[in-house]
Amino acid sequence: MLRRKITDKLLAWKHQAGRLPLIIKGCRQCGKTMAVLDFARENYEHVVYINFFENTGYEAIFKDSLEVDFLTMMMSAQIQGAVFEAGNTVIILDEIQECPEARTALKFFKLDGRYDVIATGSLLGVSGYGKPKSIPVGHETMLTMVPMDFEEFLWANGIDEKLIGILKDCLDKEKPVPEALHKKMRLLLLQYVVVGGMPAVVQNFVDHHNMAQVLQMQRDIVMSYEDDMMKYADDRDKVRIRKCFRSIPKQLAKENKKFQYSVIERGARSKNYNSCLEWIDDAGILRHCYNLSVPELPLDGNSEEDTFKIYMADTGLFISMLEDGTQADILQGNLLGYKGAIYENLIADIFGKMGRKLYYFHKNSGLEIDFVIRYKGKATLIEVKASNGNAKSLKQVLSNPDRYHVSQAIKLADVQVGRTGQVLTLPLYMSAFLTSV
Repeated sequence: MLRRKITDKLLAWKHQAGRLPLIIKGCRQCGKTMAVLDFARENYEHVVYINFFENTGYEAIFKDSLEVDFLTMMMSAQIQGAVFEAGNTVIILDEIQECPEARTALKFFKLDGRYDVIATGSLLGVSGYGKPKSIPVGHETMLTMVPMDFEEFLWANGIDEKLIGILKDCLDKEKPVPEALHKKMRLLLLQYVVVGGMPAVVQNFVDHHNMAQVLQMQRDIVMSYEDDMMKYADDRDKVRIRKCFRSIPKQLAKENKKFQYSVIERGARSKNYNSCLEWIDDAGILRHCYNLSVPELPLDGNSEEDTFKIYMADTGLFISMLEDGTQADILQGNLLGYKGAIYENLIADIFGKMGRKLYYFHKNSGLEIDFVIRYKGKATLIEVKASNGNAKSLKQVLSNPDRYHVSQAIKLADVQVGRTGQVLTLPLYMSAFLTSV
């Protein structure tokens, strides 16, 4: 069983007095169902499971009265062995977006209070899809789940808390990582780049280490995402959304990675495609990274809404969108110019999965900082290098404190831990532990 961080959040929710029905939202196949079922079986005597996607007949339970006794009676009629015991039963409503009336019913479960309810939903943030007539405001709470992050990937591959503790201690004390562990982490990072964090893919990799199977599973997931675009998006946007999605590798291939609508197709304009990008973002498939007018706190207050880059939310799915042979090239270090895009997407994956909003800093003069984050209470420049290259833009910003008001930076590269003045140099894998804000 894969260990997931969301389990701690589920336990915290269960221990809250007066807890509300919980909705877990996230992109398809990020592990919502498995995580919730594992948690429920460990923490409740009785689990009543309803999957609206697999069995559309369950929708009929919620078509008439939403009074709790009526609903539980209907559930027990359709679900063999369902037991409803106050305080000891959890009801799981899987893929709740397929039955909007079930989401409306969350209010009645909260007011009744006898049973805990956990719902999961894909595409819940997508415009116009799965919305109930009445959202139970004040009677539900929501958590966002993402694919496995790099630390969860390490757990799956046998890296225990003791070894992770050594890494964090090296970061805190700015000292080199023991060489054997450093070598192991460099290899695991390359594997994470190509495998990513979709749980079924990670489990297959751990069990078999067959990269052909990994790639096929990833491409099946990508295809299912495209199927969702064609099935659930507004008719006028279906084709445009898919074109936006398919343009991501080309967008990242440019020297200036600012998103350009003309890369989607000649003559494309933002007014026709902006909502399409938002649809993919809301589905949890990609992330926006916004340019800053100045690299200062608050980052969100200084971001430019119309100037942005985009990255795939999961690095493994991104690699699967490239041509055959890319996996082997990454694992063997045989990449040329495109490796910059791959490692930028890797860091976007790592930062995004830890809940960071993504920002960068670009000036028309050519100055560009890959990412800017809040770290230890300060605006911090992040430069990403596939090797230990020169970071001219980073030095330029730091050398002008009166203009840019930035005093610290981190260079992520295939290096050991070290420091030169204001610049902390870290191996790329250490980005997973830059959690302090």
